[in-house]
Amino acid sequence: MNRNGPTPSSPSTYLVTPKFAPQTNMIAIAAASAAREWRSCRPRASESGVMRRRRVHYPVLAARPSIRSLAPSRIRELFNEGLGRDDLLQFWVGEPDEPTPDFIRRAGMDSLAAGETFYTHNLGIPELRDALSKYLSRLHRPVAPEEIAVTSSGVNALMLASQLLVDPGERVVEVVPLWPNLQEIPKILGAQVETVALEFAPGGWRLDLDRLLDALAPGTRAVYLNSPNNPTGWTITRDEQRALLAHCRRHGIWIFADDAYERLYFDAGGVAPSFLDICEAQDRVISTNTFSKSWLMTGWRLGYLVCPPHLAAIAATLQEPITSCASSLIQKGGEVALGGPQECVDRFRTLYRERRDVVVEVLGPTGLLPVVPAGAFYALVDIGRSGQDSMSFAKSLLLAEGVAVVPGVTFGPSSDRFVRIAYTAADRDLRTGLERLRRYLLG
Repeated sequence: MNRNGPTPSSPSTYLVTPKFAPQTNMIAIAAASAAREWRSCRPRASESGVMRRRRVHYPVLAARPSIRSLAPSRIRELFNEGLGRDDLLQFWVGEPDEPTPDFIRRAGMDSLAAGETFYTHNLGIPELRDALSKYLSRLHRPVAPEEIAVTSSGVNALMLASQLLVDPGERVVEVVPLWPNLQEIPKILGAQVETVALEFAPGGWRLDLDRLLDALAPGTRAVYLNSPNNPTGWTITRDEQRALLAHCRRHGIWIFADDAYERLYFDAGGVAPSFLDICEAQDRVISTNTFSKSWLMTGWRLGYLVCPPHLAAIAATLQEPITSCASSLIQKGGEVALGGPQECVDRFRTLYRERRDVVVEVLGPTGLLPVVPAGAFYALVDIGRSGQDSMSFAKSLLLAEGVAVVPGVTFGPSSDRFVRIAYTAADRDLRTGLERLRRYLLG
């Protein structure tokens, strides 16, 4: 495939121009639909002059097709299978096993006690955006507060970014396996989704860069990727990032980088390679992130995105009819998380690396763990010898051993020979569950 299509004729305009307000399209569609309905039911004169009405076939009450096509939660299906059992060892949810650090919780309580319960700026309180600017500038390139939008969770940041830029019918590419929520976001918006699967080999998960670049043909709107990756732990390399950024610059393609696990990276430096290290402020790059993983704030629902400043300003307008703003007291917790002692982030990364090593110790010699994850807190276990698909295996393991895992097919068909475990449980439970899993697979 020719990767050298024409450069967009107006790159500066194309860069900062989001799709027009979604309600504009919705109003036009609704008006056309109403007009058709009116024409179908208005009186019509017969040859005899008697006014008659046409028969009207009203649609069944239902959601729009793109919503009806969303995949049901396989984790929920498994959860229902395990209801009522108090002996389950749960490795299916990507959530830490301890609460948010005390100094962050106190900040939220102090904010509430101070009566800070009012609306804030659509893009977040200035103190939090300033704190994020300083934090990101330490980790990556200089990032101005004007490039930042605070959101009500990381997934809200991903949805907001997609709503800003992706219209129905536009083509996007996703690197899979991929978190199912992120898989569904462009589908909700009516986009055409193509996937490029990581390749599995004994040496680890690998991105076929040539295949990805071929998929990113001129006219593609965006590419979605998550690194470090949920569920594989795969992490994109700096050379791969440079090649991908150059290609997307050439063809005017947006990069949506889900960086939720960038601080849970187990190689040197403890921070995963980021597009924010190599892109310019005006590049077509949106980095989304969350406070959930690095600061154990899953229930707080606080995230943010980094994007070109003109786009961030438009995000404020889009944010208004969706969530308006993140909770004021939650934002205070985020501000203190960034400005407080950062030893907690290092401790959590060390803890998860140690738990990853427990997984390697128990499953590595058996061949069930073919790849050592480089980041995040997940591992894919090879169940190929079971002869079952991942959903059937996960159900049978749950019923027989009381071990709850996530079927690999949840993240795309390319990972159906695996199940995912989240090694966020306490060491004793982790070892017990891994031993049960090993026994069940190997006898």
